[in-house]
Amino acid sequence: MPRYRRILLKLSGEVLAGQASLGIDPAKVASLAEEIAEVSRAGVEIGLVVGGGNFFRGVAAAAKHMDRVAADHMGMLATVINSLALQDALEKTGVPTRVMTAIEMRPVAETYIRRRALRHLEKGRIVIFAAGTSNPYFSTDTAATLRALEIKAEIVAKATSVDGVYDSDPKKNPSAKRYEKISFSEVLGQNLRVMDASAVSMCRDNNLPITVFDLNVRGHIMRMAMGEAVGTLIA
Repeated sequence: MPRYRRILLKLSGEVLAGQASLGIDPAKVASLAEEIAEVSRAGVEIGLVVGGGNFFRGVAAAAKHMDRVAADHMGMLATVINSLALQDALEKTGVPTRVMTAIEMRPVAETYIRRRALRHLEKGRIVIFAAGTSNPYFSTDTAATLRALEIKAEIVAKATSVDGVYDSDPKKNPSAKRYEKISFSEVLGQNLRVMDASAVSMCRDNNLPITVFDLNVRGHIMRMAMGEAVGTLIA
């Protein structure tokens, strides 16, 4: 039996690029969709937020000299591209999926309405929340936390390229210590940067746990949903 009835899964855009640094790797997206579909078929209601780094990193050099609001809007549109790619892959597995955007673009996807999103989830559809919060200066981490609270998810599951939260960067420090469990206050106090401080604060204030785990290990999403200890729990 799943440990969680409803989760918010946060994916980085870079995950969709596979071994490449930019763009979309169709094989990686298909593999990821199959894994998420298995969790959905197990009875877990899934909301998804995906970043846009696999596209937006490609224009980062130009964006440095752009107006921040314009650059953030470009990033939001990148998340819509990724969301549509993920929707296509998920529906090919037979799982009904809806993309809901914070910026109105009705020919492309549904505009986000909380009650409609809840109805989709109750009907067993995976809902992908795109375009962040529609506001500049807010990251997809914050958007994921906001949507998780709105849909009453029981946990925010952040899938990354590392196997949890460390006291320092494990890619730079081989002796970095990994936490199995850590409090919100410790994450903020030590400035661990696993998520934006605003997202961690929102989760803390609403008692919404976060789990951080390695997406590169197949089966981790299912094990997390079943309540197994994968990665780091922030609570």
